[in-house]
Amino acid sequence: MRCPHCRHETRERARFCGACGASLESSVACPRCTAINPRGQKFCDACGESLSSVGSSPARDARAYTPRYLVDRILTTRGALEGERKQVTVLFADLVDSMRLAERLGAEEWHRVLDRIFEIFSAGIHRFEGTINQFTGDGVMALFGAPVAHEDHARRACHAALSAMDELHAYAGTLRARGIELSVRMGINSGEVVVGKIGDDLRMDYTAQGHCVGLAARMEQLAAPGTVLLTESTARLVEGFFALADVGSRIMKGVSAEIRTFELRGIGSRRTRLDGSGLRGLSRLIGRQTELTWLDGILARAMESNGQVVGVIGEAGVGKSRLCLEFIQRCRARGVATHEVHCPSHGATVPWLAMRDLMRGYLGLAPDAAADSVRRSVEQQLLALDAGFANAVPLVLEILGVAASGHPPERTAPQAATFMRRFFRLQSMSRPGVLFLDDAHWMDRASEELVQVIAASVRGTPTLLLANFRPEYKPAWIGGSHYHQLALAPLGEEASRELLRDLLGSDDSLGELSARILERTGGSPFFTEEVVTALAASGSLLGERGAYRLATPVETLALPATVQALLSARIDRLGERAKDLLQVASVIGKQFDEPLLQEVSGLGDRHDLDAALGTLQDEEFFRLVTLSPRPEYAFKHPLVREAAYSSQLGERRARVHAAVATALEKLRSDRLGEYASLIAHHWEASGMRFEAARWKRRAALKVANIKVGIRGLRPRRTLPPDGG
Repeated sequence: MRCPHCRHETRERARFCGACGASLESSVACPRCTAINPRGQKFCDACGESLSSVGSSPARDARAYTPRYLVDRILTTRGALEGERKQVTVLFADLVDSMRLAERLGAEEWHRVLDRIFEIFSAGIHRFEGTINQFTGDGVMALFGAPVAHEDHARRACHAALSAMDELHAYAGTLRARGIELSVRMGINSGEVVVGKIGDDLRMDYTAQGHCVGLAARMEQLAAPGTVLLTESTARLVEGFFALADVGSRIMKGVSAEIRTFELRGIGSRRTRLDGSGLRGLSRLIGRQTELTWLDGILARAMESNGQVVGVIGEAGVGKSRLCLEFIQRCRARGVATHEVHCPSHGATVPWLAMRDLMRGYLGLAPDAAADSVRRSVEQQLLALDAGFANAVPLVLEILGVAASGHPPERTAPQAATFMRRFFRLQSMSRPGVLFLDDAHWMDRASEELVQVIAASVRGTPTLLLANFRPEYKPAWIGGSHYHQLALAPLGEEASRELLRDLLGSDDSLGELSARILERTGGSPFFTEEVVTALAASGSLLGERGAYRLATPVETLALPATVQALLSARIDRLGERAKDLLQVASVIGKQFDEPLLQEVSGLGDRHDLDAALGTLQDEEFFRLVTLSPRPEYAFKHPLVREAAYSSQLGERRARVHAAVATALEKLRSDRLGEYASLIAHHWEASGMRFEAARWKRRAALKVANIKVGIRGLRPRRTLPPDGG
């Protein structure tokens, strides 16, 4: 059994925990929210769940209901995930009045109904790469963002909830014909959890931070039958992407402030963060005139029936989509036809999703068009374009998702490639223009194969294929004399200041705050906007965009949840060794040398160290600052270091800080006076106050000696405490 206090594994009949000494007889962990309750309570005092079933039924084997590809991803990355803080979204779902239903149906029939309901829950959750952490008797608890990290975890949870609710409504309709009323309710909350041990059976132990799990459970209990309730923290993350209804604030037991709640009604109007219908609107494009002029030149060449392909590449948040959107708007203003395809991150596992979007655009099909209407329109348009397309109608309907056959993409790939090659050239010759692929790094594989066909087919047509993607994406369709790549760098200092002035304004109270934001966001337009938005939401800034004033002193700039989720997902895509090295480096500081990194990380094998460092440079986490006398590296972006540092548990950070202090004493033994302050900082961060005081005294003596003129080595500049 596991200690409910420290999570230490103990023998089954133990009365006290062997790690922390806590009594194992005086408390019990809630099966739903994991809160610790006194032994003997009938219900959890955090979420209201019944405690009578604790330990009475065996846990389901997660491998039996988790798709194979998710199992593989979890097991191959679990070592790098265990013992980390994660931004996640928690979803609770259960049946309403299940005891009455069970009594009426009888054990055998109730078992069949419950299995079908769990099947629907599982399909909806796994479709959006969520994981079922536990079954709660007549419902499930699912997590999005861990153990598989996603920067859009809140949106995935909402998509999963709506998808499952639609299926459940349909199933309830079949039962209603037999006089059986079935209804489900769901609750969703977003926040921070701590990832514990992940076993071979995929069982995961999560400890809630800030009542994250408990609040999700409370949302589910408050939800009316057939509805989904969200907390405000989730609503902020999905605003505009989903239709929400504010249902007021609720008082929650154990929470000091009222919790504002929202009902999830359906899909919203926004498709991307930069959608023109976004509630916050778009900031003015700054510092990208050179890139726009370059794109104009490529477009002019393409319009001369000399088709071109352009890849805009850059890190997350650097402004790829914003630049491309500005260019597309300029094209439309000039009368150039444009077609847009936006690839959501959850679409990577949905075959044909990107190509479906493209075909709907080319054929002018409304998103909500009925299947029969789509079939008629497709047949008419294809035959009008080319009478030889008669045999291609079923294939196009397959791509559009309105065919009944449901053939896998692998079976139809050759026919799809042949069709797309001819269809695209006919379309391009009759309607020249720009085809834009946004966030191509999230494209599904079946669509990517057809994009490769399109990219090869633009030659000799008045078409520009424009795509943006992140550096780690290496599509097969790049290359050739008609391919051009635009590497988008962060904004320069002056452009960053101009953007910040547009966002904040020029009130005298903002001077110091502006400088701190510029230093932390490192020229990333997205990070800059998110930090300002977070400050306004917290009440630190009053006024409106472009005319803010500082209301309260800002002691620390908290990492916005949106930025933290984006960076965490990027970090989690690293291999285990590279990720571990990144986290060690984040404790050392903003800048570090190779011998120190090797000493602290424990990577004695030179090959392993070089491989991990190479990966971190290739993926643009580190940059080489100095090659000799010893290689020195720095984090390419300040917020990456902060995300890597904050994701680690305090216990691990303390151990690494102590290791850094010890390594500095060893490697800087000839210049300890210079490094005394830095060594003191790391000892203090490790919790070793005596050692910290000793080195602080030595640092003070060094300063005193310098003041009275005692000669010594000229002190080199060391990093401030927050830089390690």
